Amino acid sequence: MSEPCILGIDPGVSGGIAFYFPGHPAQIAAFDMPAAASAVDPVTLAARVRQFAPSVAIVERVGAMPGQGVSSTFKFGTAFGAVIGVLAAMQVPTHLAAPGRWKKHFGLGADKDQSRALALRLWPSSDAFARKMDHNRAEAALLARFAAETGIGGAYG
Repeated sequence: MSEPCILGIDPGVSGGIAFYFPGHPAQIAAFDMPAAASAVDPVTLAARVRQFAPSVAIVERVGAMPGQGVSSTFKFGTAFGAVIGVLAAMQVPTHLAAPGRWKKHFGLGADKDQSRALALRLWPSSDAFARKMDHNRAEAALLARFAAETGIGGAYG
């Protein structure tokens, strides 16, 4: 049997995906959400999922934000649906985690740069979080680590 891999996803067109191997906690593979024409690219996302073959996925459970326009809400919902659809089609067991739940686990607040700073400390040899705009990659990586540390879906770290 291959080594367990946990996929963490910060959904949305500008989101991030990360593959975490609990047996090697110092290593992380984190990427921007595959996107084309301002939408999630499900074919490329599926190829990346196939490449790493995660045993479980954890996706941030998010909803519309106050003041967000109808068009933005629809675009985000479509992106979330594409992510869930790819995972379902590939038969990857998927769990959802509310932002408050996984962020509380790490002592984080709403500031996304706090997530990036923590990711830089946890994975100092990775260059995946080097840019300020890499906060979504960081949140995806932290979601995967959260799943490992809490045993979500049998993903034990």
